[in-house]
Amino acid sequence: MSRLSNIHVLVLAFAIAMSPSLCFPSTKGEVFPVFTKWHVYVVNGVGNQESLFVHCKSKDNDLGIQNLSPGTNTTWGFRTNFFHSTLFWCYLRKSSAQHAALKVFWQDIYLFEKCNWKNCIWIAKDDGIYIKDFANFRDEFSKKWEEGWIKTQDSYRSL
Repeated sequence: MSRLSNIHVLVLAFAIAMSPSLCFPSTKGEVFPVFTKWHVYVVNGVGNQESLFVHCKSKDNDLGIQNLSPGTNTTWGFRTNFFHSTLFWCYLRKSSAQHAALKVFWQDIYLFEKCNWKNCIWIAKDDGIYIKDFANFRDEFSKKWEEGWIKTQDSYRSL
C-alpha cells in the first residue's frame, strides 16, 4: 500500500471510531460500545450480618478472593476487548453454606441496558442474587442460592 492509502485508512478508522453511534449506542441495532469504560460491582446485601465470600475472574484476570462485610462491595473497571468477547464471572458464598456461580459481565444488549451502559451492579440478598436494572428502576432477580458448599472454586469455570 502506498503512503497515501495508509493515511486514508487511518482517517477512515478515526472517523468510524468517533461516530456517536459507536461510542454511545442506545439500541440493539447499533455497534457494541467499544470505548465505554465498564464497572462491575458485587454488593453484600445479605441480612443477619453475614459476610460474603467473593471470587471473580475472567479468562485473563483473576481478581482474587474477597470477604465482604455486610453492606460493603467490591468493584473493578475495564474496557471490552476488540472481539466483543469480554466475560467476567463470580463465585459467591454466604457463611450459611449457600453459594452461587454466575456471569456478571458479557456482551449482551439487554445486560448493557440494565447496566445503564456503564455500571453493572450485582447484589447478593437473602434469597439470591439480583442485578440492578437501571432501565426499569428495580433490582431484578437473577439467581437463587444453591445449598451446600462447592468443592472447588474452579468448578464454575464453565459458566
